[in-house]
Amino acid sequence: MKIMLSLIRYHYAAGVSIFLIIVALVAGMVSCVQPVPSFYYLTIATTDGGSVPIPGQGTFTYDEGTVVNLVATPDSGYKFVNWTGNVSTIGDVDNATTTIVMSDAYFIIGNFVKQQYDLTTTSTAGGSITMPGEGTFIWDGGTVINLVAQAQEGYKFVNWTGNVSSIKDINAAQTTITMNGSYLITANFESKYTPMVAGGALHTVGLKTDGTVVAVGYNEYAECVVADWTDIIQVLAGTYHTVGLKADGTVIATGWCVYEQCDVGGWTDIIQVAGSFFHTVGLKADGTVVAAGNNSYGQCDVGGWTGIVQVAGGGSHTVGLKADGSVVAVGSNQYGQGNVGGWTNIVQVAAGYYHTVGLRADGTVVAAGGNFDGQCTVGGWRDIVQVVAGYQHSVGLRSDGNVVATGLDYDQSCSGVVSWSNIVQVAAGYYHTVGLRSGGTVVAVGNDGWLQCDVGNWDLS
Repeated sequence: MKIMLSLIRYHYAAGVSIFLIIVALVAGMVSCVQPVPSFYYLTIATTDGGSVPIPGQGTFTYDEGTVVNLVATPDSGYKFVNWTGNVSTIGDVDNATTTIVMSDAYFIIGNFVKQQYDLTTTSTAGGSITMPGEGTFIWDGGTVINLVAQAQEGYKFVNWTGNVSSIKDINAAQTTITMNGSYLITANFESKYTPMVAGGALHTVGLKTDGTVVAVGYNEYAECVVADWTDIIQVLAGTYHTVGLKADGTVIATGWCVYEQCDVGGWTDIIQVAGSFFHTVGLKADGTVVAAGNNSYGQCDVGGWTGIVQVAGGGSHTVGLKADGSVVAVGSNQYGQGNVGGWTNIVQVAAGYYHTVGLRADGTVVAAGGNFDGQCTVGGWRDIVQVVAGYQHSVGLRSDGNVVATGLDYDQSCSGVVSWSNIVQVAAGYYHTVGLRSGGTVVAVGNDGWLQCDVGNWDLS
């Protein structure tokens, strides 16, 4: 009996010991389990063309659940495309400014590509764009594109218009444009030959849109022998001579040349011709001036002039308009026709036999010199866009196409212009006045003793 009780106690104690051992082992195993980490790594990279300033580029550590701001910034000429990589918790993968929620370790990339823009090119009649062509082209942002505009025969390039902010020189036929946006540009052309009229002492000259010349009136000295002239861009009618400026900057002349006023064959780089009775003046492209002909009053002493933008020739004086709107004059000042030193804000000048007229930028007019017949009574004129001066009369073209005149009204050379309309240019001879209409037809009033007003059948267009 004692033996059985002892065995029972032994087995009980052994069972308790095994149980305690198992409990201890389990407790030990539990104590060895590591805690789950509470932070994650975010690694950010980019392609060429931009950066991620927020939070930056590289590897960063964030607590679990943190909402991280993402900001991608493209370089100049590039644009943001999207986020790629571990993007499951990015708010908007197509938005450069978005967020990512840190619920795991992530590697993401900000992607950029070259910004591309459209360039659409067109041209007006008279030419084309040979480079890059005409149409719509796609270019990477920041690309510098060569532009070349080519005029057709008889036309000239004027300028570029449209979205021209990044064109290097809008007035140059060959220039560049930098593609900082989408642009529509137009190359503008116009006829190289702008029709015009000129009045001499007893003859009238007209320039046609094809560069040829017509003339009527007194022809004793061959001043009207101009039928074979071509490529002319401006004409001048002196007392008994006619001058033509060619498109290449050279000059030709015909008529009475006793004072050598026709000795212009060696002139080059001329952009305007002027003159009146017995001398001829040429304005060069560099703003200097040349002259030929009668110099008895010093009217040809223009060799020292610079910065000139327009010239006019009177009876025995020459007038020059400077780029700053001031005026200079040389030659006879017997009647004060050279007293122009105080003039300012002038945009065009004209010279008669004894007087000088100046057009101001505001459309008003000033005059100096002999006022025997009221040729200088121009103080009340307004809205004038062109002035001319005849022997003893002055004429003004108004912005509405009407004409005003004052001075010696020989055969209605002044009063006869009040009925004119649609005039785009005027000219004045000794005792006659000529007007070019917008459609290319011509009108004339005044002395017609040598048929200098016989222009009714002219069409200069």
